[in-house]
Amino acid sequence: MAAPPNGTRKPPLREQSWARIRELFALAPDATHLNTGTVGAMPREVLDTADRVTREWTGGLLDVYPPTLYPEHRATIAKAYGIDQDELVISHNATEGMARVIHGLDLRAGDEVLTTSHECYSVLSNFNLLRNRHGVVIRTITPPTGFDVRAEEVVALFEQSITPRTKVLAFAGITLFTGMMLPIRALCELAHRHGLTTVIDGALLAGMLDCDFRATGADFISCSGSKFQCGPLGTGLLYVRNKVHPEHNPLPLPEFWPIISTWYPMQGAPPPRTTTSVESCNIGDYLQSAGSASIARGAALARACELWDEIGRDRIERRVFELAEHARGRLAERFGTAAMYSPGSDPGLRSPLIAFHPFTDPRDAWNVKKVAEFVARLESEHRIWTRWTEFDVPGSPHQHYAARICTHIFNDHTEIDRAVDVMGRLAAAMS
Repeated sequence: MAAPPNGTRKPPLREQSWARIRELFALAPDATHLNTGTVGAMPREVLDTADRVTREWTGGLLDVYPPTLYPEHRATIAKAYGIDQDELVISHNATEGMARVIHGLDLRAGDEVLTTSHECYSVLSNFNLLRNRHGVVIRTITPPTGFDVRAEEVVALFEQSITPRTKVLAFAGITLFTGMMLPIRALCELAHRHGLTTVIDGALLAGMLDCDFRATGADFISCSGSKFQCGPLGTGLLYVRNKVHPEHNPLPLPEFWPIISTWYPMQGAPPPRTTTSVESCNIGDYLQSAGSASIARGAALARACELWDEIGRDRIERRVFELAEHARGRLAERFGTAAMYSPGSDPGLRSPLIAFHPFTDPRDAWNVKKVAEFVARLESEHRIWTRWTEFDVPGSPHQHYAARICTHIFNDHTEIDRAVDVMGRLAAAMS
């Protein structure tokens, strides 16, 4: 960003235009990045922080085994998400966080986990491992798809699938395949009524929503640091509920084993888990301390979170969703609402991830090669980065494939309009 002339004060980020904020990012000027749901774009300050701290600890041989890793960075990040340092772990990614939660739960043969077929591959594979290793029963429901899906349908589908053996309710806050934002608080309240532990794949929540993790009522939320939060690759945020706040979640803390921990005592056991709003031990320390780690990635992720705080997380959320509504409207105009797999009628289910069928023949929704070619040509011929997704559809004998776009603060209306126009012409030519 250009320096202000003659010492004039540069306005704070919260007051700067979105065009100026776009300049914070190390993005090629001719790139249209509509795939933040896969990986974000790092601001230059985040890149610089990672490089600076790497050089400092490499050249100075700093301590990579401090008593608690990243205490100040964890505190910075935790504050941004409405929680405390003892509940926050800087993980390598959302997948690692979900795996550590799934395998740390106290589940036995015959216990049931209720989840969906629209979960990330890595989530379902870890649950399958739990089934094969311990005999845990994994029950999956297939969420409805389409423009007119309502939140009540989704909650009812979960509720009717709970059995007396259900112990865990696990779901994505936003599904990566269709972009449905599940009714998180309603599902957590459903879990509270049935005494269930809640595990949320929040890979797509952090950095998009002005989000208070504690207020969701969840027990565990695992997020990506490199998607909407725009931190370095190899960073994630893991929230582990470590206190009982009855107004958010009245249930006792679930029994949880902090696997992969060098902080867990070599003899004896940690203190018993608290039953109040004051922690009895720092569960974050147990999970964070897992051998040596890159000090730079914690510093860089914390800097990304600080930048978001400076821009204003409420402002970011409004901008992301305003762009998404513009994109959703343009896609609906060009392809029709019948082509939309993502919810549109119910505002509570909408997210900035929008999946749609670009071709005129409905059978092409089963043709993975054609959908993949469509996405590949957008990139190679037009420098528009999107992705394709695959998912089950209720009542369909075939898995469906869709193109998916998502909006973030470095996008603008002009490039969205151009992208939709290009998609329309390319789809027509391919149809």
